[in-house]
Amino acid sequence: MRIGILGSGEIGSTLARLLTVAGHEVAVANRRGPGSLAGLVAELGGRARAATVEGAIAFGDPLVVVAIPFGAYESLPADALAGKVVVDTTNYTPGRDGTFPDLESDRITSSELIAAHLPGARVVKAVNTLNYKYLLDLAGPGAPREQRTALFVAGDAPEANRLVTELLDELGFAPLPTGSLAGGGRRQQPGTPVFNRPLDSRLAQERWST
Repeated sequence: MRIGILGSGEIGSTLARLLTVAGHEVAVANRRGPGSLAGLVAELGGRARAATVEGAIAFGDPLVVVAIPFGAYESLPADALAGKVVVDTTNYTPGRDGTFPDLESDRITSSELIAAHLPGARVVKAVNTLNYKYLLDLAGPGAPREQRTALFVAGDAPEANRLVTELLDELGFAPLPTGSLAGGGRRQQPGTPVFNRPLDSRLAQERWST
């Protein structure tokens, strides 16, 4: 699969590593431009390339990963992302992102805000509950499902959810469907029982059910 990754920080670069090892091609972009990505791309090897934001989006077919600070979500080009499956890995952090009253009051989730900004895209909330070190160290593509670390998948488009679920399974995790961006996304946020806790699929299901 050809996957665009917007953001080259800890989560973006970690996913780029996992995806290229699994045989996928990635185009990575950040706000500093392709020239700043030479070291990362060289490390990742021939399946990775540096791109502009627009180039990474065009490259992603049909999937684009958003791994930027949540507070910058309005910089995402809605027209370019129309028709794409957009994996939202972001988390709302007021000290970094500024205060969003609707999020503070829990009227809406951060992923719903992103989806509203990208009306032509199919947004899936995933890969936001674990620190990048856990993601890198705990991927187990050869392990039985019951021994794998769980990741959660929430979204409003079943086909997009299924695509992301299959991809996470391929990378060596145990994806757990959690429902809509409103319901599932809310229960994947910072401060919830599943956030930044590496859980196997059984424990994850138990935490999710509480």
